[in-house]
Amino acid sequence: MFRTTIAGSLPKPAWLAETNKLWPQWKAEGADLADAKRDATLLWLKEQEDAGIDIVTDGEMSRQHFVHGFLEFVEGIDFANKVKMGIRNNRYDAMVPQVVGPLKLKGRVHEVEAKLLRAHTKKLVKITMPGPMTIIDTIQDSYYGDRVKMAMAFADLLNQEARALQADGVDIVQFDEPAFNVYMAEAADWGVKALERCIEGLTCKTAVHICYGYGIEANLKWKETLGDSWRQYEQVFPALAASNITQVSLECANSHVPMELIGLLKGKEVMVGVIDVASEVVETPEQVAAVIREALKYVPADKLLPCTNCGMAPMPRAVAAAKLRALAAGARLACEAA
Repeated sequence: MFRTTIAGSLPKPAWLAETNKLWPQWKAEGADLADAKRDATLLWLKEQEDAGIDIVTDGEMSRQHFVHGFLEFVEGIDFANKVKMGIRNNRYDAMVPQVVGPLKLKGRVHEVEAKLLRAHTKKLVKITMPGPMTIIDTIQDSYYGDRVKMAMAFADLLNQEARALQADGVDIVQFDEPAFNVYMAEAADWGVKALERCIEGLTCKTAVHICYGYGIEANLKWKETLGDSWRQYEQVFPALAASNITQVSLECANSHVPMELIGLLKGKEVMVGVIDVASEVVETPEQVAAVIREALKYVPADKLLPCTNCGMAPMPRAVAAAKLRALAAGARLACEAA
């Protein structure tokens, strides 16, 4: 009854990159690094299949960071002269590259990962990319002088790659927009319009992942300021419900998001976060099933996809693998009880 999936990222093995870090350094170079990325991708594909995950991803094994993994393939960006920049409304600082000229793809971005997955699994395949609003909140603009104009330029590039991914046999293209929970008015105004540009011409399913961030210290501290009721989704869900996006995610496990907000997504498939990525405590199947049962009060069973709250890139590998198994087991338990 329930098709399980994950938000996207998984921990990199120690032989590929530094562990437990959001911006890890690679352990190899050149052809050796390419081989290591391929091996890690296949490893996590097998882990997902063995756990019982229905819609699998590449785990973002080929990307150092979920945003910059895309930016590395874009002309008009200066990586040599990074600047310090506040991200997510100055929640934390990072050294980021600069946009210094017209944006253009150098070539394909995720062709290798997409074709590798498609050749090695019969399951549904999902590839994730950063959304336009989140990209422009993670890079310095030294050229466009206009946030919306730059976001739309990135949306055109994302659409170009998304169309190619569809041709590669990808079943779902997902755009990650954690910035939607920070700049809510802008998200409802032009952020969703930028997403619409990203999916122009696509016939495969499309998704947008919106969360409260990885389980890193800066995000945990921010969550403590949000009070007992997290209603950020309330401002953007109506705009998404009216959009052509197929699937929308929300963070539900151990969060203060009122579950009834799912009702604002009528007609959409909903990725319900049932795995807490901010904790290394592995959920029991019963805990996962309980979140699913609560969500079923607001979304039909055939449109509910149990998912992780967010990516698991900074998490210990063994914990992430255990959480995959709990996700699938909890979905089966909820199905049996339905």
